[in-house]
Amino acid sequence: MQKFLDGLLTVVQTVNKYLSDYVLVILLVGVGLFYTIKTRFVQIRCFGQGMKNVFGKLKLNGGKHKSGMSSFQAFTTAVAAQVGTGNIVGACAAILTGGPGAIFWMWIIAFFGMATIYSEAVLAQKTRIVGADGSVQGGPVYYIKKAFKGGFGKFLAGFFAVAIIIALGFIGSMVQSNSITSAVTQAVDIQPWIIGLIVAFLAALIFIGGVSRLASVTEKLIPVMASVYLLGGLIIICCKITVLPEAIWLIFKYAFTPDAIIGGGIGYALKTAISMGAKRGLFSNEAGMGSTPHAHAQANVKTPHEQGTVAMVGVFIDTFIVLTMTALIVLTTLYAGNGAITQISEQTVAAGGNPTDALKNAGYSGNTMVRLGIASLFGNASVGDKIAAIFVAVCLFFFAFSTIISWNLFGKINFTYLFGKKSTIVYSVLSVAFIFLGSLLSNDLVWECADLFNYLMVIPNALALLFLSKTVITELKENGRKNFDETPNAPISGNIDKAE
Repeated sequence: MQKFLDGLLTVVQTVNKYLSDYVLVILLVGVGLFYTIKTRFVQIRCFGQGMKNVFGKLKLNGGKHKSGMSSFQAFTTAVAAQVGTGNIVGACAAILTGGPGAIFWMWIIAFFGMATIYSEAVLAQKTRIVGADGSVQGGPVYYIKKAFKGGFGKFLAGFFAVAIIIALGFIGSMVQSNSITSAVTQAVDIQPWIIGLIVAFLAALIFIGGVSRLASVTEKLIPVMASVYLLGGLIIICCKITVLPEAIWLIFKYAFTPDAIIGGGIGYALKTAISMGAKRGLFSNEAGMGSTPHAHAQANVKTPHEQGTVAMVGVFIDTFIVLTMTALIVLTTLYAGNGAITQISEQTVAAGGNPTDALKNAGYSGNTMVRLGIASLFGNASVGDKIAAIFVAVCLFFFAFSTIISWNLFGKINFTYLFGKKSTIVYSVLSVAFIFLGSLLSNDLVWECADLFNYLMVIPNALALLFLSKTVITELKENGRKNFDETPNAPISGNIDKAE
């Protein structure tokens, strides 16, 4: 059995490497660049409008709605999915394997991803279905079928639905639960199964309450958890303020010359940095993956364009604020000023060894880098490690838990699409079981499978986005005109008129 599992792991890793190094980069950057050009940089032109739509009428108690959610509730539900372990563990893993320059490529992916997620939110709004009972069903399966008629469209929609149920609803929840367990057990002496029971119980309470309870939780949880993490991060960076300029410079320096810190030839090193940026960028902000459109479809807004601008702000906060904070914590404490990791990496590269292996042997991993970085600030190693472990555990608990409840909703919508409303109880029971199992089980195969189905989701979603660009551009022309022309009634010309 073990031989079979080892063989399966090898196969999945090979497929993932091909997808992340080539297919994923081409699709993510390609779709983002396509929409950036077609919309004439909607992520810049409409960014201010998006910020106003999100924070202009900020309420932490949006109340219940007969159908769907308020725009802010949909925003926080989407951000809950985006701001998870990818912002801590994923960012650290990207730096560890791809060097500090991987963060630069994550920024690039996110910048183009803002245009991508605008289109996802607009299409989700355009194709959503409101049932007689007020329930809202919307997401990629609905606009995929609009993009591709007949049997092919049904196949792609079904393929996407199966992939997202496995990737987010089941395996993804295991990964998040395991990250919570790992962080908490490093901070306090408690059995993993107890943590698993607590997380599963809390999740089940929210699942039972449906969309309205989830919206009520995320609209309060997300602003608080983000504020706590950012405040803690600022305090840490202030302690290392003298090396902050160097830390920022490392991101740009190793974006183009990563071979000096991760080894190999410049071609190999650069490909590694870019692919890690794409891979972990996707897992962090989820733009183009097809997950967050489920949340944005729930929003009760005047126009789809309005929610499209809100969606862009979600990617901005996720990557350019929260993920960047993680990067700066790690870089200021472990890389800049001839930090511990820089020394190990440069010495290993000079000796012709593999720095990633050397760092792992020294105890550095995606799960430990932030904790070890914070601990390095304290003279007393045991006290510093305890404080750092508690801070990371608290932040990671809320980040990962918020992701679990949002991902559950996304999976549930697709499970309902495939099997009908009566099947949701089966889905919920399975989801809770996977959450509990995630606290007990952790191996490379689980993580690789999670990555695989995340990647597979991108393919049908990206194809649909490309085929439905005319719908997106028409919406932008009709309701976002003031962001393109100073004169409200002036005609729009150029690429935006010719979008197909």
